[in-house]
Amino acid sequence: MKVRRLAAACAALALLIPMGTANAAPRFTNYVALGDSYTSAPFVPLPDLLSLGCARSYSNYPKQVAAMLHVQRFTDVSCGGADTTNMTQPQSTIIGTAAPQFDALTPDTDLVTLGIGGNDFGVFGDIVGTCPDLRASDPTGVPCKAHFTVNGVDTLREKIKQTQIRIAIVVQGIRARSPKATVVLVGYPKIAPEHGTCPSILPFADGDYSYLYSIEQELNAAVAGAAAAGGATYVDTFTPSTGHDACAPDGQAWIQGKDINLLRALNYHPRFEGQAGVASLTFKTLTGAPAVVTAAEQSAWASQARKLSRQAATSKAVQASLNRVRTSAQR
Repeated sequence: MKVRRLAAACAALALLIPMGTANAAPRFTNYVALGDSYTSAPFVPLPDLLSLGCARSYSNYPKQVAAMLHVQRFTDVSCGGADTTNMTQPQSTIIGTAAPQFDALTPDTDLVTLGIGGNDFGVFGDIVGTCPDLRASDPTGVPCKAHFTVNGVDTLREKIKQTQIRIAIVVQGIRARSPKATVVLVGYPKIAPEHGTCPSILPFADGDYSYLYSIEQELNAAVAGAAAAGGATYVDTFTPSTGHDACAPDGQAWIQGKDINLLRALNYHPRFEGQAGVASLTFKTLTGAPAVVTAAEQSAWASQARKLSRQAATSKAVQASLNRVRTSAQR
């Protein structure tokens, strides 16, 4: 039932793609998706209950891309909390151990998407785990930026420089294992707006919004740089997600704010609309279509998000799983 629902959803999304673009779609037979939680999509309905440790969703962008491209074989090993080391090393999750993601690669893999980098050296976790608590000390200032600046050096930016090296090595590893593959590195969509604030959703000090924005720019530049170094394709999701950050109105926002919504998304992570947006941008990049988001697409994604949330709310299996998550969180 869930597979049929996903196929129907992707078919509806495909109708929004220009006809000429769909005809130009490249043919892939063996697609492998690698990545972290921005790829696995925790709590985006409908969840793949067999992957609870990695928190993959049946609606994440790799599954949507696979449906759009009509691939013959598709393997999604993305896992929440993964960093570049988990490409070649096992990853501990809340209910077990995930195999190294590179184990999914084979010599006949001809498409690989990779969304990674935010967890390396704890950059993403440091920001969301530290900055909101600093707002009270200086609500209109830049306490987060000050915290991570030591002796005039921005420690997060220094970590991101090292992350780029790591991602470049990952690309080399993919090419060694799957030499025929088209390798696609997927960037991160905007979390904070370029201008303005929304402290009830993103509880950062006013001045730190621009800091968060710049750090994410830096991270995406690192991903793009690693792609260029390895001859891979880079999908820019940052620029096209303008107006779809966490501060955007419901139905427009791609990113969940500070509060976890068990029927929408993990906090500070993409909602269904964000996953659909990234899928569309990835497909358009692969087919050479303009990588832009249309109002019609956004409206369709918002409608589908509401539908999937209602389905999740009435699914006994999903509710039982979410109840276990709630119980674990309260312990």
